[in-house]
Parts: sequence; structure tokens; C-alpha cells
Amino acid sequence: MIQAASLLAAEEGANPLIPHTYELVVGGFAFFFVLFVVGKILTPRIQKTLVERTDAIEGGIKRAEDAQAEAQALLKQYKDQLSEARHEASRLREDAREQGAQIKVELREEAQAEARRLVEAAHLQIEADRQQAFAQLRTELGRLSIELAGRIVGESLEDEARQRRTVDRFLEELESSNAAVR
Repeated sequence: MIQAASLLAAEEGANPLIPHTYELVVGGFAFFFVLFVVGKILTPRIQKTLVERTDAIEGGIKRAEDAQAEAQALLKQYKDQLSEARHEASRLREDAREQGAQIKVELREEAQAEARRLVEAAHLQIEADRQQAFAQLRTELGRLSIELAGRIVGESLEDEARQRRTVDRFLEELESSNAAVR
């Protein structure tokens, strides 16, 4: 018991914050073993993984930048094409307006030419009809004049040549009297 009591007293005098020697040796050995395993095996793997992730991130950023630059170039190209298409559409509308105005002018000129031609044809037809009516009237007037003259004179003016001369003379006198009145 004495030994137990002396051990207890020795233990009571020992500082509880300072570990025993065998604990320090085992703890130190375990620490160096873990340090060796981490330093030689895990650290290169972790470094390799970090490098791969860094490359992947930087490559992703580079690819994203390239894709964004390509998208910007395509957007600019599409905007240029859209602007060009709008300009072309505007030019085509203006050309269509000009062609429409030209066609209008040409149709108007054609219509006016056709109207003049129709008016001239109508004047010619009217003149021809007037001449025909005048000739018919002259013949009828001559016949009536001969009949009337035959009744007044009392003799027949059946002779054709005499009728013509009489009618022509009568119409000439009638025309000259009309000319004098005007």
C-alpha cells in the first residue's frame, strides 16, 4: 500500500497539463506519420486537382470570352445585315414609287393621245356625216325646188341637165346670200 500511496502522492505532484513521455513519443510518431502521408501522397493529389480545376475554370472563362466575342461578332453582322436589308427595302420602295409615277405619266399620255385620236376621228366622222347630209339636203332641196319651179312656171323641168343647172344656180345664189349675211 505504501507503494500505492507513494504513487498517488507522485501523481498528485505531477502537473496535469504536461503529458507523459510515452504519450509524447506516440503522439510525435503519429504526427510525423500523418505529416508524411499528407505531404507525400495527399498534397500532390490535391495540387493536381487544384491545377486541373484552375485550368478548367480558366479554360471555361476563355471559352466563355471566345463565345461572347463570337456572339458579339454575329450580333454586329446581323445588325449590319438588318441595316442593309432596311436600306435595300427603302431603295426598292423608292424605285417602286418612281416607277409608279412614270407608269402614271405614261398612261396619262397614252390616254390623252387616245382621246385626241378619238376626238379627231369623231371630227372626221362628223365632217363626213355633215358632207353627206349636205349632199342629201342639196339633192332633196334641188328636187323640191324643181317641183316648185315646175308648178310656178307651169312647165315641166324634167330634163336632167336643165334641172342640174337650175338647182346649182339656185344653191349658188343661196350660198352667196348666206355669205353676205355673215
